[in-house]
Amino acid sequence: MNPVGPIVIVGGGAGGLELAAKLGRKFGPESVYLIDKDDDHIWKPSLHEVAAGTLDIHREGLSYFMLARDCGFTFIPGEMLELDRTNKTVTLAAVYNSIGDEVFPQRSVQYGTLVMAVGSKSNFFNTPGASEHAITLDSTKQAERFRLRLLHELTRATDEPVRKPLQIAIVGGGATGVELAAELMEASDSLRSYGMNTLDPARDIKITLLEGADRILSALPEKVSARAEQLLRSRGVQVCTRVKVAEVHADHLLDSEGRRYEADLCVWAAGIKAPDFLSQLGLETNRINQIIIDGYLRTDDPSIYAVGDCAQAPWDEEGAYLPARAQVAHQQASYLFGVLGHRLRGQTIVAKPFQYKDYGSLVSVGHSKGVGSLMGVLQGKSWFVEGLVARTMYMSLHLMHHMAVLGLLRTASLALGRLLLKRSAPRVKLH
Repeated sequence: MNPVGPIVIVGGGAGGLELAAKLGRKFGPESVYLIDKDDDHIWKPSLHEVAAGTLDIHREGLSYFMLARDCGFTFIPGEMLELDRTNKTVTLAAVYNSIGDEVFPQRSVQYGTLVMAVGSKSNFFNTPGASEHAITLDSTKQAERFRLRLLHELTRATDEPVRKPLQIAIVGGGATGVELAAELMEASDSLRSYGMNTLDPARDIKITLLEGADRILSALPEKVSARAEQLLRSRGVQVCTRVKVAEVHADHLLDSEGRRYEADLCVWAAGIKAPDFLSQLGLETNRINQIIIDGYLRTDDPSIYAVGDCAQAPWDEEGAYLPARAQVAHQQASYLFGVLGHRLRGQTIVAKPFQYKDYGSLVSVGHSKGVGSLMGVLQGKSWFVEGLVARTMYMSLHLMHHMAVLGLLRTASLALGRLLLKRSAPRVKLH
């Protein structure tokens, strides 16, 4: 055991896993623990592909136990329940298998330094009926739930004597909503080749994207937003802006003006908040449960840091905060790797504040198209990119995440293997 106590990271998302892998390779399993309630890791920005069935989680998912062995950290399965800052312990809930047998009892884990990296989940904004009738894409289980519901509804719709189009409403015109809408239209084209020969996407599937702002992708440049909307509309997606969803029902939605939107399936992708339990740990949090951290990613407890979507981190002197993006968590993990490395060695930490570098944003609008803006690091300008170039660059972000966790050789082998599997596997997962 390290004399200063182990680094315990709660949350195996983009930031938490990358940090655990980098520290584990350097300091070993006795010094680095990773805690997560799931057994497998998947890159969260790809969950819209899982929901559409164009990505198989059983091939894409990476086992935390396998990653722990290969990267040199200790993986502890379990969901965090409590934090004892005085005794520096984290209490985990009992773990049960699929038939209800207890695998691990409730237990406590001692830490020297704690890093909270539990990500975020969808924010329903107290909209009546949303939590009961809308599906979110916060986890692989939820994405799989939507995929199975979609297949069931499509099968039933094509078997009915009087065919009615399947109505899918997506609430939220951010990256998740836009990417899901595009992926669903692309997947529906492929379904005709796999046992649904009578399916006509233009007739049998109606997707409505509802956004409260003046335009979709409102956080990105207007040119990116306009081009993405044009691509969606060309594929038959109905884009409705300035729509505030007020109620969600089993078969329709109502907006603040009383307008009705039919919906056999509803996906909620509007806004985020951090998990509720964070506000009960005794740390300072904001109104959406994010842990408030300083420019060094520290909480008000010097032994506790926070990264990623679960943290409110300062961006600039104007009072802005860092956005909830995978590239933020990636850069924060790299920063903490240096800081916590000094701490594990027992050295005095002398670090500059974390500086986020915005490299722009990319949005996938199907497997052959993408749109985005790239920030010029030297000139301070941004460039608009689209089409196959943007899509290729978007895919490279996923590979960069894998490289941070698995290294160059393993990532290259994995990418090649998946490319070869795609040649023999169906385009859409139907089982």
